[in-house]
Amino acid sequence: MAILGRFGFNLFKLRGGKEGLIRITMAGKGGKSGKAKTTSSKAVSKSSRAGLQFPVGRVGRLLRHAHYTERVGAGAPVYLAAVLEYLAAEVLELAGNAAKDNKKTRIVPRHILLAIRNDEELNKLLHNTTIAEGGVLPNISGPVTGGKQSSGESSQAV
Repeated sequence: MAILGRFGFNLFKLRGGKEGLIRITMAGKGGKSGKAKTTSSKAVSKSSRAGLQFPVGRVGRLLRHAHYTERVGAGAPVYLAAVLEYLAAEVLELAGNAAKDNKKTRIVPRHILLAIRNDEELNKLLHNTTIAEGGVLPNISGPVTGGKQSSGESSQAV
């Protein structure tokens, strides 16, 4: 059953209850042949158009509904999704390397913490972030290890 639409597009019910949008051009209206032509256009996501894995549409919706500003441009969610995808890939790569160094095949919060704290730029970005179950960086201060003492100091505690 066809429902007439605007601009020469018709909405058809397909098998399985799905609907499809089909453009029909008839002969005599500038067409090349006498047969009717049908072309169906498949929906392409904004993420696949941008070549990203992160959801551009969802990021755009969240930007609009969070009321950061009255208007959100078309390129803003694409850019933000690309930045988030890059940061996630960077952290995952470094955390995977940390897991491999510890002879583990699964990334746990400890590996994420080690990845972030050992990378100068990520540490600067996330310096005030606490990662649950991450622990702390292994660090032993000089006096605890019994390191070299300067002359004139005694090893007696007061």
